[in-house]
Amino acid sequence: MGLPLELLLFYSPLQMPGLVSCLGDLIVTGIIILFSDHVQSEIWTNEVSDVQFGRLGSRVVLTCGGAHDGSPVAWQFNGSSVPAGQTHKSSLTLLNTTHSMEGNYSCHDERGTLLQSIKLRLGHPPHFVRVSCRMPNHMNIYCSWVQTKTTHLPTLYTSSYSVKDRDVEPCEQEHIGVNECTITDPPFWTSKFLVNITELNPLGSNSTILQIDAHELLKPDPPEDVRVLQVEGQSTQLLVQWSLPSSWPVERMDAFPLTYLLRYRPIGSNYWSRLETEENTSLKIMDALVGHLHQIQIRAQDALINHSQWSEWSHVVEAQPWIEPWKEPTEELVDFSFPYFNSFPVRTTDKSPDSSLHQTGSLGLLILLGLFAAVMVAVLLTIIALLWVRQRKQDNVKKEELASMVKMKSIPI
Repeated sequence: MGLPLELLLFYSPLQMPGLVSCLGDLIVTGIIILFSDHVQSEIWTNEVSDVQFGRLGSRVVLTCGGAHDGSPVAWQFNGSSVPAGQTHKSSLTLLNTTHSMEGNYSCHDERGTLLQSIKLRLGHPPHFVRVSCRMPNHMNIYCSWVQTKTTHLPTLYTSSYSVKDRDVEPCEQEHIGVNECTITDPPFWTSKFLVNITELNPLGSNSTILQIDAHELLKPDPPEDVRVLQVEGQSTQLLVQWSLPSSWPVERMDAFPLTYLLRYRPIGSNYWSRLETEENTSLKIMDALVGHLHQIQIRAQDALINHSQWSEWSHVVEAQPWIEPWKEPTEELVDFSFPYFNSFPVRTTDKSPDSSLHQTGSLGLLILLGLFAAVMVAVLLTIIALLWVRQRKQDNVKKEELASMVKMKSIPI
């Protein structure tokens, strides 16, 4: 694991002559190597050349390394003089630090000669991180994490895992700064793992430990390349085909088979029908709604670990069952020739007895219909007349009653 330049600056040795300087270089180099392999907490200090880190909201002391013991120095912040009340001999004390105090500090002797320049960076110590892991197959566990508190400081992460009391194994980080790691080929004899993500910055370190169960964590990716085909001549059937998730190893399908669940419904319906199959990558729907467009989705689960998770549903695919093609009617010529009549001609002047009977029957039917219509009209007129007479009588009665009431009112009491 490589270190950022700002972190490496923390371990730049002080300039020392001769053998002492060489020994200092070796010691510091050894510390960096140990840090890269076995990162421990609290390995940063504030005795750094050019760059110094401090905690926000706390008291920070800057010391002028180039000053002689007891000799007074003058401090500047970003080129401006610092009030003398904050200085004591060769040190500068900052109280209740804020981000506005970050910047370049320099100390000068009485003649104004620059003795040392210090860049101050302020932030927070490491905090717990939020860790999540996923397991799309039996060979890999992918873990990722995000900060729960921004530190404003250069930060590194170490990642590892362990099984019970066994040795700690690395959770490999392919790219520094991506905050992801991979556990490759986890042991099959256990499903319990401890994942350790340690956050480090110049102010310390903090570890977050997550316990996972591989059997419960196992969740395949959705099936891919879902295709729906019509079945020729079958108006209620659909053939559904799909491929394995690309993350599921084809070469180990015998050892790790998958179970599939298919659901489908006609568009507009709120209810899904379901079909399940093991190992096969095709299913035939037998009860599709004739002439309707259907929605189809599939998901997968490990066939051996039934308490593992189902995958997410695949993308919706829409299809319609086979429909018998419409045939445009063709015009057929009607042959009105009568070959038998040609061989046996009949005189046009002769009248067939059957045609006479047919004409007589039609005339009788017309007469009956006319009589029925006349009777209905007569009945209707009679009803109308009776209703009119009745209404006249009621009107006369009402008039007589009104007249009698008027007379009664006119009689003096």
